[in-house]
Amino acid sequence: MPRALSRKLVERKERVARILPILKRAYPTAKCSLDHRSPLELLVATILSAQSTDARVNIVTKDLFRKYKTARALADAPQEQLEEDIRSTGFYRNKAKAIRAMAHALIDHHGGQVPQTMEELFDLPGVGRKTANVVLGNAFGINVGITVDTHVTRLANRLKLTDHATDAVKIEQDLMALVPQADWALWSHLLIFHGRAICTARNPKCEKCAIFEFCPTGKKVIAERKSKFAAKT
Repeated sequence: MPRALSRKLVERKERVARILPILKRAYPTAKCSLDHRSPLELLVATILSAQSTDARVNIVTKDLFRKYKTARALADAPQEQLEEDIRSTGFYRNKAKAIRAMAHALIDHHGGQVPQTMEELFDLPGVGRKTANVVLGNAFGINVGITVDTHVTRLANRLKLTDHATDAVKIEQDLMALVPQADWALWSHLLIFHGRAICTARNPKCEKCAIFEFCPTGKKVIAERKSKFAAKT
């Protein structure tokens, strides 16, 4: 490994080692924001969460999961009816097709049960690596990867823990080399909670940030704000 790359990796690992316990203390209740009582419910909720908010999905699934309790019920649901049931989550036609196809695949290949490996989940219609990571980490407690959403992407870049601006797969690989595997699922939740509460996309609350001391970007944000304020006065 080149010396410069090795130094960067060591620095990033040290940063994570400092940040992780602080975030754990700041967000002791951090967990998956999608309401679910089973792996199947989490799988469906995660598919619905694409281009939608977790809050909206939770509103929809409250009735949806009462109506469709099994993979068979979802597979047998008429396309038009399922579309109507999930309409408010957006992209409802494609999501309904994906959910029905996924349910059929569970029945045909897994006895109607959600599988517990990345390979088997990834093979299901409508299920990508992000969705598989969510289900494995939160429904089964199996950490095979790190869920990378918009919050995780933003914070990983602001904390200088990745060299990739938007490529979720590459960002995941960078983070997996830095975060202890036992904390992979929790790490995503912690960054999501912090991203919503403090490190927002616009106007991050750097002055209130518990990990400001270890954030390379925060100091620049504060300096820019001071410079703009000085220019106005």
